[in-house]
Amino acid sequence: MAAQFIYLDHQATTPLAPEARAAMLPWLGGPEGMGFANPHSMHKAGRAAAAAVEVAREQVAGLLPKGGRVVFTSGATEALNQAIRAVDRGPIAYSAVEHSAVVNAVLATGAPTQELAVSAAGLVDPEVEIAEGTGLVAVMQVNNEIGTIQPVARLAERAHEMGALFLCDAVQGAGKLAPPEGADLIAITAHKLYGPKGIGALWVRSGIKIAPWIEGGGQESGLRSGTLSPSLCAGFGAAAALAKERMDGDFQHLSGLAELARSILSRWTVNGSEAARWPGNLNLRLEGLNFPRLLSDCRNVAISAGSACGSGTGAPSRVLSAIGLEPHEARNSIRIGFGRYTTREEIEIACRAIDAAAQAQGV
Repeated sequence: MAAQFIYLDHQATTPLAPEARAAMLPWLGGPEGMGFANPHSMHKAGRAAAAAVEVAREQVAGLLPKGGRVVFTSGATEALNQAIRAVDRGPIAYSAVEHSAVVNAVLATGAPTQELAVSAAGLVDPEVEIAEGTGLVAVMQVNNEIGTIQPVARLAERAHEMGALFLCDAVQGAGKLAPPEGADLIAITAHKLYGPKGIGALWVRSGIKIAPWIEGGGQESGLRSGTLSPSLCAGFGAAAALAKERMDGDFQHLSGLAELARSILSRWTVNGSEAARWPGNLNLRLEGLNFPRLLSDCRNVAISAGSACGSGTGAPSRVLSAIGLEPHEARNSIRIGFGRYTTREEIEIACRAIDAAAQAQGV
């Protein structure tokens, strides 16, 4: 019998919720139905597909603040690029632990920039000095590598006090925590909240003007042209509605799993704040650990060394460097990410296997 495979990489992607899959199927189409119709067509089948898109838009909006609109995109990377590169506001400030989708998009604008430092706990000081004249401040809600929850409400206030807009990458927080109410622009993606890959959204506060991102047929109120997939939208919407319904229960479940994991991996050090963090993300380090060997020895457990987007570069994690870890400490670190469908039995089996594999290395 094949050994049990345990998936603990939920920051990279989450499994598709059965409810999301069920919502998608009618819109994949086939000989027996018209679900494949273009939602931008005016005939009956097209109008039905368009109605499904709008239902999904409302479901996704349910995870976000009131007083804004949801623009569907191909994912959070596109949403962040649109927010950053289609809003001409001048100098941009961003935290030192932002995702590369933010950092590289900011640098690509050619605008003056300011990197906001973080503490050893991985948190931006809510009273951090922001350069005069800054037009856009970008700070994520939950860090994808170390799980820290940033003080975005106060930082948004600070941005507004100086006349700047506030952009929040809420990819890891959407559907799990209350939305960042003070934000002007919010980026999320479906596949981090048990929806399908290939679709995300940019939330734009009412009254905020942004330029079109993709020119063409004028879809998405002229901001992002291109034919929408009713199936992807429906899956995103169903996943969002389910996440809102299960938010408290999911949090309690993951808090229990985190407590269990920490009891087994008690000799490992947590990277980042132990208090201000999302419980489904444990970033741990152990002096002398060889991660590639650990991964090989625990081949039936899916864990990572950090961001999936930065894997394979060989460079120490930019996030772990920002919180003050030396290169060898960053390389001695692992990220364990669990979710809604992870069981206590899986956590116990996986964490004992991880610790045993580390001990076999003599660490």
